[in-house]
Amino acid sequence: MTVAVVLVSAGKGARLGASVPKAVVSVAGKTLLELSLMHISEFKPDQLIVVAPEGLTAEFERLTSKFFLDFKVVTGGSTRQKSVAAGMKEVTSDFVLVHDAARAFTPKEVFDRVKGALEWADCVVPTIKLSDTVKQVNDHWVDKTVDRNQLRLVQTPQGFRVSTLRDGLSRAIADFTDEAGLLESIGVPTAVVDGHEHGFKVTTPSDLERARAIFADVRSGIGVDAHQFSESGTLMLGCLEWPEYRLLSGHSDGDAVAHAIVDALLAAASLGDIGSNFGTDRPEYQGASGELFLREALRLLSDAGFEPANVSVQVVADEPKIGPRRLEIEQHLSLIIGAPVSVLATTTDGLGFLADSRGIAAVATSLVRMRG
Repeated sequence: MTVAVVLVSAGKGARLGASVPKAVVSVAGKTLLELSLMHISEFKPDQLIVVAPEGLTAEFERLTSKFFLDFKVVTGGSTRQKSVAAGMKEVTSDFVLVHDAARAFTPKEVFDRVKGALEWADCVVPTIKLSDTVKQVNDHWVDKTVDRNQLRLVQTPQGFRVSTLRDGLSRAIADFTDEAGLLESIGVPTAVVDGHEHGFKVTTPSDLERARAIFADVRSGIGVDAHQFSESGTLMLGCLEWPEYRLLSGHSDGDAVAHAIVDALLAAASLGDIGSNFGTDRPEYQGASGELFLREALRLLSDAGFEPANVSVQVVADEPKIGPRRLEIEQHLSLIIGAPVSVLATTTDGLGFLADSRGIAAVATSLVRMRG
């Protein structure tokens, strides 16, 4: 059995409200097209045809080449049915799975189930059961409650014997929302297999929000820093001045809180640490402020496609007392970082060099997420 996949991705996404075609909208740093191709590559079809919007075939070829060496990109039509027909012209396999790029999270197991059912059926669709009660309505009144046990929500990929689908497309006298519906109209029976909850279709802004909430690329990092007090200068901690305390010693301003946060942010995005990015061999950072380090770290984070989601930092010191200025520090750091920052404080209970107020340490954790 040879099986092709026709990936329909020519939709404009009008209901999504995006400024670009739906297939190139991003979730977790990848386009819906790329996410679809990732799952299809795991399935390993004998042939792949990608149906692209007009004018975007070159871009779709570039994106598809990340996952496949042998493939074909064709231009779609004004309707789904016309786009499928365009893709089917290139199919040379015995069987075909027609899939929507808008269902970018459908796992390989669904492709496998549909392919398996094609051994005994010419038309196969994956479905999921309804969890809500279903009412048939007329205007503003309920006609009756429908038995939901007899109903299914249909997903893709939908599988077909190629000759059967081509026959249906050649005989179509109406525009159908899916190919199984077209074949049903000419008397071809449709078999069902289990779909998957991740096979939902991204159609509206709320669908996109759901996808980004479920599949967001969120990473955590941790950073630690400690400095002892110098003989002079004014303490900088949390990017704020503490006039009653001496400066912390270091190549820069010694702001242990800011430095720990920088390390946590960089670690979360696998971008090294404060030393490898702003080390003592960099004279331009001599005496630099903790705020400068934070802003530079945020720039590196953004260049890598990430944004901070949350930061928490624990100050370890006998002095200064953080409590009276906690809210001020949190607000100031949150404004710099562009994400919520929480600040806590503790002592070492008489242990170590921090116990006699010779210095300050800080431990920070961060969450960063890939921009959608």
